[in-house]
Amino acid sequence: MTQDQVLEIFRQSLMLSIELAGPLLLVSMIVGLVISILQAATQIHEQTLSFVPKALTIAVMLLLMAPMMISAMNDFVISIFDVIRQVSMQTYIS
Repeated sequence: MTQDQVLEIFRQSLMLSIELAGPLLLVSMIVGLVISILQAATQIHEQTLSFVPKALTIAVMLLLMAPMMISAMNDFVISIFDVIRQVSMQTYIS
């Protein structure tokens, strides 16, 4: 296995983690920003007021995105196993 192959796998894993976590983090940041604006406008600074809506929106997003996330992770794991198989076959042949 060459260094380029290792770096490509590393790049793919980073991109997958960004694709999976990015939408959740983005929605959480937007909800946090809206709650912060409301807290600043009403001068109510309760910690649970910002935590509960973010937790609920992340739970809903996870439920909505679960099939896509599982499919993406499944495809990545299959590609990793294919690379392992190819490397082991090259080692076996050599």
